Amino acid sequence: MFVVNPDPFLVPSYRISPFKTEDIAFNHQLPADDFCVSYCDERFGKGQWQFTITGREAIKLALENYSLEKTAVVTILTTSQNFYISSCVTKEIEGFCQWNREVTPETKIIFINHEFGYPYPEMEKIKSLGLPIIEDCCTTFFSQNASGALGKEGDFSVYSFPKFFPIQIGGILVSNKDTISQNSKLKSDQIEAIQNTVSHYLRKESELLQKRQSILEYARVTFSKLGFETRFENSNLIVPSALVLKNLGIVKDLNAFKIFLNHNGIQNSIFYGEDAFFLPIHQGLTTIDIDYFSACIQAFLKS
Repeated sequence: MFVVNPDPFLVPSYRISPFKTEDIAFNHQLPADDFCVSYCDERFGKGQWQFTITGREAIKLALENYSLEKTAVVTILTTSQNFYISSCVTKEIEGFCQWNREVTPETKIIFINHEFGYPYPEMEKIKSLGLPIIEDCCTTFFSQNASGALGKEGDFSVYSFPKFFPIQIGGILVSNKDTISQNSKLKSDQIEAIQNTVSHYLRKESELLQKRQSILEYARVTFSKLGFETRFENSNLIVPSALVLKNLGIVKDLNAFKIFLNHNGIQNSIFYGEDAFFLPIHQGLTTIDIDYFSACIQAFLKS
């Protein structure tokens, strides 16, 4: 039995991130470990990357490398080319200049958002324009494209640890051309905490990815029984950061649906601009958790 619409003080908490409250104590007790440093040195190049407070700070540090006037334009392109884009991205750009969603003569930088873990499909076309490129890989830490070049084709790429690890802080800024001159505002104890936590989970990378794949497959089957379909095409190169589902007209009021699920402890949102929504999908979930999501959705549909 699942309790739907519990007392407000007894609501569970399912986040898009795998972070849970009990991870605070677990992470705090992890031993010193710098495995993730050697991992990043090998993956990104020694001296070509640095930890950041968040993916947002990584975006800010990347943009600081360009002399952008307030009238300049950063063009944001996403995998789906839907108009949806997180304010985490747009607010950082607005601190420097303007942004739009289509390349124009005013475009000074192209910001590629590899969306929900799915690589932007036309990188060769974008590179042919000869403009600076920043790749937003915050949701694609474990994903890759067919060429194996995801995150390596722009001037900079940015990553976010909480999208894939049970951690409250941490990102990466990668420079694909020069050594990084800017410094994050991270403090030494924060860097140590990031290293210890991310190292612990990177040592278990195969197990982590297997769990994510298993729960993804279970969720696909479960929600297909309710009539929903996955929005993006999956492959063995893709590790999604969230489960995006086509609504197909099943839920008549997506805004009310979003509020209902949030009130039942399930972080979610509408994929604005389309008849779709997204839910958590990560290694911290079990099949019973997915069954709970399904029960809440069915309760809303019946209401």
